[in-house]
Amino acid sequence: MSSTTLEANQLVIAGEVVQIAELRYTPAGIPLLSFTLQHISEKTEAGMQRRVECAVPVIAMGSIAEQHKHLKEGTKARVAGFLAKRSMKSTQLVLHITTLEII
Repeated sequence: MSSTTLEANQLVIAGEVVQIAELRYTPAGIPLLSFTLQHISEKTEAGMQRRVECAVPVIAMGSIAEQHKHLKEGTKARVAGFLAKRSMKSTQLVLHITTLEII
């Protein structure tokens, strides 16, 4: 495998904000906004319709967090970003967003 293949890490998902934390700041002073995005859709898999439901933990940092600090539960949004561990010792994944579009 080439290093380019290993660098692929991108996720785009749309859903509804179901939980949101207050805007906070990292020790370095960077704004951080965390919320959960609930996705529900119908997808075709192996020729059959399947209902898909998932709750994705999301983190917005910097200008995205600042621009959307008044985000409310119930808001529908499309986000794009990359997956990373919640912390160095955690195995839980969280979506770090690079774009957020209210839909």
